[in-house]
Amino acid sequence: MEIFTIVLVVVAIIVVYWAVKPVKQGEEWTIERFGRYSRTLKPGLNIIVPVMDRVGTRQSMRETVLDIPSQEVITRDNATVTADAVAFFQVIDAAQAAYEVRNLQRAITNLALTNVRTVIGSMELDEVLAKRDAINSRLLQVVDEATNPWGVKVTRVEIKDLSPPKDIVESMGRQMKAERERRAEVLSADGEKQGAILRAEGQKQSAILEAEGRREAAFRDAEAREREAEAEAKATQMVSDAIANGDVQAINYFVAQKYVDAFEKLATGPNQKFVLMPMEAAGLVGSLGGIGELARSAFGSDGDDGGNNGGRIATRSVPSTHSS
Repeated sequence: MEIFTIVLVVVAIIVVYWAVKPVKQGEEWTIERFGRYSRTLKPGLNIIVPVMDRVGTRQSMRETVLDIPSQEVITRDNATVTADAVAFFQVIDAAQAAYEVRNLQRAITNLALTNVRTVIGSMELDEVLAKRDAINSRLLQVVDEATNPWGVKVTRVEIKDLSPPKDIVESMGRQMKAERERRAEVLSADGEKQGAILRAEGQKQSAILEAEGRREAAFRDAEAREREAEAEAKATQMVSDAIANGDVQAINYFVAQKYVDAFEKLATGPNQKFVLMPMEAAGLVGSLGGIGELARSAFGSDGDDGGNNGGRIATRSVPSTHSS
């Protein structure tokens, strides 16, 4: 009886071990009943029928990184490029990934290799080196569509490295250097052009301002001469009116004015080292006295002393004027 009990306990343990299947997080297991796919076990504790059911494939549902081996690819312009890539994929259907394709990773690797040759071979070398994003997008689209029946979602396909031959790299370096020198010369010429334009604009503005200044100065000079002429004409008219009214002192005004102007020019001449004055100083004083007498007459001054003194000075100025 004890032996039967022990055997029964052992059998029960074995049955429980076969029937209870704990599935880890991030995994899914396929169950086969008599060799045929039956269902998929999700993460957690699952129970199957012992002997009838068995675990077929333990499939990881996490995103997987797959290295694509490097290979030499000939571009459309017959340049050889060494290219390698990396692919990221995730199983979304464990049954399809287990039963639709054999050796899933190898299938994806070969599919990526062939499409890398196809995509890069349809482009020229300059496009291959400059348009990696376009290559990655085309590879992702093609590989994802091809692996869709396998229950796989390809999330990314990236070109890791593109290595042209050494001679092409050297020629590209020389071409880049020549292009940079050309750009530098173009920028230098453009800078000189802009500088010349700015200098010409500055000279133009300077000439315009200078011309405007000369015009303004000429206008003000003309205005000053016009006012001076008007004042001279007015003074002449006043003297003429005074002479017409019998005021003899008005004649002394013009005589004194010319006398003073001539004396000023003689004294300030650039070639005069000394001045000879064959005249009496009283003549100049008499002329100035005539101007003073005329001013008193113009302003209606009635001062007797001033008038008599002015008369005496004017009286002395007449012989001096005749003697000179």
